[in-house]
Amino acid sequence: MEKKSSKNIFVEGPIPASFIADSIAKHATKTSIGGHSIFLGQVRADQIGENAVAAIDYTSNVSMALEKMHEIREEIFSKYALTCMHVYHSIGLVKTGEICLFVFTSSKHRKSAIAACTDCVEKIKTELPIWGKEIFENLGHQWKENN
Repeated sequence: MEKKSSKNIFVEGPIPASFIADSIAKHATKTSIGGHSIFLGQVRADQIGENAVAAIDYTSNVSMALEKMHEIREEIFSKYALTCMHVYHSIGLVKTGEICLFVFTSSKHRKSAIAACTDCVEKIKTELPIWGKEIFENLGHQWKENN
């Protein structure tokens, strides 16, 4: 089991598809893994009244977020039989259609990987001090509310 201390989860700007593909490929040598679960969060082109979202500008209290993510990681590992878990979240500007969150869990069996991935995403969305400012095509903005 790959338990680590506070690791930087933040990526400047969007998370590239090549980074995601490389992360997946690195697990080919871990032959005790039987299941992976991956969540990719993508910026939507929401229509809010007269405004269309063009991007989200993410900001965070990084030290608080990393400390909280470490707590979430420990909780997830104590609750599920995981081999490993990787979490990456964007900071800065991410345009619609681009990836802003990458959660990747692996375990001996699929059910643990799937449940842990879902649980982790929910905790990230509700517990991490990360804020998104929706940038509209007409150059206005508003702070995003997580659902």
